[in-house]
Amino acid sequence: MSKETIAKLNALKDDVVIELNDVTKDYGNGRGIFDISFKVPKGCVFGYCGTNGSGKTTTLRHMMGFLKPDKGYVRVNGLDPWKNGEEIKRSIGYLPGEIAFPPVESGTAFLKSQADLIGLKDMSKAEKIINAMQLDPTANLKRMSKGMKQKTAIVATFMHSPDIILLDEPTTGLDPLMREAFIEILEEEKKRGATIFMSNHMFDELDETCDYVGFIRDGHLIDIVDMKEIHHRPFREFIVGYYSQEDYEKAFINTPIEVIRRIDNTLKIIVRVTKDTADDMFAELQKCQIKQCNEIKYTLERYFLDNFGGTTDGSHYEEKR
Repeated sequence: MSKETIAKLNALKDDVVIELNDVTKDYGNGRGIFDISFKVPKGCVFGYCGTNGSGKTTTLRHMMGFLKPDKGYVRVNGLDPWKNGEEIKRSIGYLPGEIAFPPVESGTAFLKSQADLIGLKDMSKAEKIINAMQLDPTANLKRMSKGMKQKTAIVATFMHSPDIILLDEPTTGLDPLMREAFIEILEEEKKRGATIFMSNHMFDELDETCDYVGFIRDGHLIDIVDMKEIHHRPFREFIVGYYSQEDYEKAFINTPIEVIRRIDNTLKIIVRVTKDTADDMFAELQKCQIKQCNEIKYTLERYFLDNFGGTTDGSHYEEKR
């Protein structure tokens, strides 16, 4: 794990909204979650990344009080969700991974019933989200597509401006345009000060929205990364392509530029440049003709591949280009 990030989160005492400590739910045969520990501070967007079956939904169900841990404890706003579920749920907007609607005819009827349950009178925010998601809530719920049902559930999750928002694969069934609309809604909720916990297997969506991301694999939390480490590294990396073998072979020799990898069959070089060596790189590039010079953006996906994907030499980026 990223030791500095773990230490920083573990040191939190005030403004901790969600805390899991050694939480274990063992279903047998290696299924479940095991010794899960982390803290989510107030106003933070915490991403939870893993494949299907890795334990994301089980973790969320503990936060909602649907499951009682075999070991360890969960606290949401300082309360035990298993014992104080009704009190906790008043401040939570929850989007489950598997949506099951009650027997009502339309999306409008469902949203009204949800509003009545929580005592929501002002439906203006619901209307705003309906418009942003291009949803027709008057449609028959049983005849709605998966995407339409997901949109309806999103409206129900956000319409009462909850302090805590728990999302389980929230963009399932949404097309790319609607995913962008959803991310804009998420950004607005973050600005409002909501604390958001979101499970997702889409690296780009987590990259775009999160303050921290935890990785879960086979029920075990294997890492937590501070997204500032991803977005604000002290160096940049470039891939440079050459026309001639001669230029390729002499490139960056006797220079302060760090060469990460030479790709002989395509005459490409991956280099790492700091603020102090950027001018040296561009001076070197002016000495010959080059096919390309593109920055390799450092992303959450790349962080994961570097640390858990089995490669550290940049070879997986060359395959993508």
